[in-house]
Amino acid sequence: MRTPLLLDIAADAAFDRIALGARAEGFDFEAYRARASQVAGWLRGRGKTNTAFLGMNGDVLPVLLFASGMAGTPFVPLNYRLADADLNKLVARTAPAVLVVDDAMLSRIAPVDGIELVARSDFEAEFIAGRPPARIELPEAENDIAVLLFTSGTTGEPKAAVLRHANLTSYVMSTVEFLGADEEEAALVSVPSYHIAGISAILTSAYGGRRIVYLPAFTAEDWVRVAAAERITHAMVVPTMLDRILDVMERTGETLPTLRALSYGGGKMPEPVIARALAMLPHVAFVNAYGLTETSSTIALLGAEDHRAAFASDDPLIRRRIASVGQPLPSIELEIRREDGSCCAPGEHGEIHVRGEQVSGEYLHRKAVADDGWFATNDAGWLDQGGYLFVEGRLDDVIVRGGENISPGEIEDVLRGFDDIADCAVLGIPCEKWGEKVVAVIVSRSGKPDTEAMARAIRAKLRSTKTPEQWFVRDDLPYNETGKLLRRVLKAELAEAVCAG
Repeated sequence: MRTPLLLDIAADAAFDRIALGARAEGFDFEAYRARASQVAGWLRGRGKTNTAFLGMNGDVLPVLLFASGMAGTPFVPLNYRLADADLNKLVARTAPAVLVVDDAMLSRIAPVDGIELVARSDFEAEFIAGRPPARIELPEAENDIAVLLFTSGTTGEPKAAVLRHANLTSYVMSTVEFLGADEEEAALVSVPSYHIAGISAILTSAYGGRRIVYLPAFTAEDWVRVAAAERITHAMVVPTMLDRILDVMERTGETLPTLRALSYGGGKMPEPVIARALAMLPHVAFVNAYGLTETSSTIALLGAEDHRAAFASDDPLIRRRIASVGQPLPSIELEIRREDGSCCAPGEHGEIHVRGEQVSGEYLHRKAVADDGWFATNDAGWLDQGGYLFVEGRLDDVIVRGGENISPGEIEDVLRGFDDIADCAVLGIPCEKWGEKVVAVIVSRSGKPDTEAMARAIRAKLRSTKTPEQWFVRDDLPYNETGKLLRRVLKAELAEAVCAG
């Protein structure tokens, strides 16, 4: 099954239901499909292999996603938060492609052979604005790759995760009831386009018949304002977003009475934040969703009843489940394995492995899934006696700060450019606000390192989210006998020295 069919069957069954945009001026499922078909015909005429997007959230995004599927071109959303040099490397890897770009970002893109740039304003004027066009009937495309998502690795070199139509539709069909949403339901999407949660929100909302309202860029004030004005019923946030949203609600007195369900993921949720959310929003069902790009989104859920049971229980074994990601989806097989590949007992720590139709486990030009379908997630975790999954973080060293993956290596490369740096290590240390905070440990030749200058250099080259929040100076760093930096040892030593906030 191909992803455009999700929109097709929704448009056939609920053609006049509002699908995208504000209640008063959004367009319905039939117009949604018609616009996507027009764009698909246009894409076929361009003759490019890929369809890429660089920009903020908005109705262009879902139309392009479905249109690319109709046209047989993989959809490639790009990370606008990257430094320009890194962004342009990804653009070059996307060629040949049609690249729709926010007007304000056009100047960031260097000329590349095979890349046809299209300003977002021009695209919107032709395909989004005005009366809905007539639907174009197109022959079914052959390409089975639906989406390519660039994901960071331990070296900092992004990998192109391959998500095929079969992976994505399997996830949707196994987790969403067709037209299960009523006509008043609306999902507020504030996660960026290049995140798997942003892709899955489009597909699940179409199949479920739920209206999507986009927040172009997240601020807590805008999130609360739009959620109230548009009578939002469903939303997904990362932990840092939720904390800020609660601050705004507390300050303004807003209670969001229409909100029914709020899912969170992308990082560890501090217990005080979710406890506060449950107290302030007793009418809302909270869900902790755990998944990866390579698994087409969610593979385990801690549901609303699990949240309530954990907080209400005096049993420490039940209470601790608030820190879990719940139980695997019925469509997913999940095992915790030792390094030798054998399965761990309950309570024993190991690597999380998953299998199921939604699991891609594939990168462009490289298969990462075993012949028997099992995918090693590179996440550490364990299962309790009740089958609840506890995720401990990446087995590699990627830092997950506020839902964003950050490679220590690229930050270390900047630091090593300073003559005063004899050695360095960048680590992610647990933090209530961000899930993890970026800290740097440096060996200074002078003994008086200019950390302010180093921070400025990192901020200029890599952006502020990758700038260390705390600095530690040491005489040397721990290494093993083969010369490998013992990051876990160093991380454990530093954890107590880093403030919790």
